[in-house]
Amino acid sequence: MGRMDEVDYKIYGDDMQFVEVELDPEEAVVAEAGGMMFMDDGIEMETIFGDGSQQSSGFLGKLMGAGKRLLTGESLFMTIFVNKASGKKKVAFGAPYPGKIVAIDLSEVGGTFIAQKDSFLAAAKGVQVGIAFQRKIGAGLFGGEGFIMQKLEGDGLAFVHAGGTLYERTLTAGEMLRVDTGCIVGFQPSVDYDVQFVKGVKTALFGGEGLFFATLRGPGKVWLQSLPFSRLAGRIFAAAPQMGGGGRGEGSILGGVALGSLLGGDE
Repeated sequence: MGRMDEVDYKIYGDDMQFVEVELDPEEAVVAEAGGMMFMDDGIEMETIFGDGSQQSSGFLGKLMGAGKRLLTGESLFMTIFVNKASGKKKVAFGAPYPGKIVAIDLSEVGGTFIAQKDSFLAAAKGVQVGIAFQRKIGAGLFGGEGFIMQKLEGDGLAFVHAGGTLYERTLTAGEMLRVDTGCIVGFQPSVDYDVQFVKGVKTALFGGEGLFFATLRGPGKVWLQSLPFSRLAGRIFAAAPQMGGGGRGEGSILGGVALGSLLGGDE
């Protein structure tokens, strides 16, 4: 595997961030379709199968690489941004919802990063964006968002997005952390990942945290997010007037809070 493009970057903003990537002539970044915010004149866009790492492997290789992306719920295609000008040019990518953007140097995490399927934003050209199956039965049947994850491989920069506040933690050998499956942004491949059942009928029915949680066991570094998009979308959907959520805080002592919401742990 050749050296990835060594791009320079700067992250702007606080809660609604975007990352600006500076490209030297012929340098490139690859990103999910629809993630671009702006780009300088001189940068050319091209839609490609998969992540571009199969560009020299023929049509069948490209098709197989792109087909893997369907398993993660992503598009068959990605967009590559190449600087075709004679000087430095910039392209920026915006976060899809409130949170933080973090740059992961793959060379510093062992060359591989396992990411939540919707956290990948962009990467230096040459970084391979594949899939990581969780082979354990627990993770396979009950992992929810955490079953099929993305695998970023290479030695360049990858930009990932975390909803809400980003939390980084390094686990020692054997140290275990229990996490809501949607709160995982990513982790090093040395971290053991599984999903466990929450014991106790009362906990399962009234705990408000679901029936299952993920277990991350060290050694290795993990990145977590405080606000998964699925949780944000679920609260908005539940509160929408047309869905029976009503307006909270509108002329009621309880602020329009339903008993079911109180029992469900929403308040």
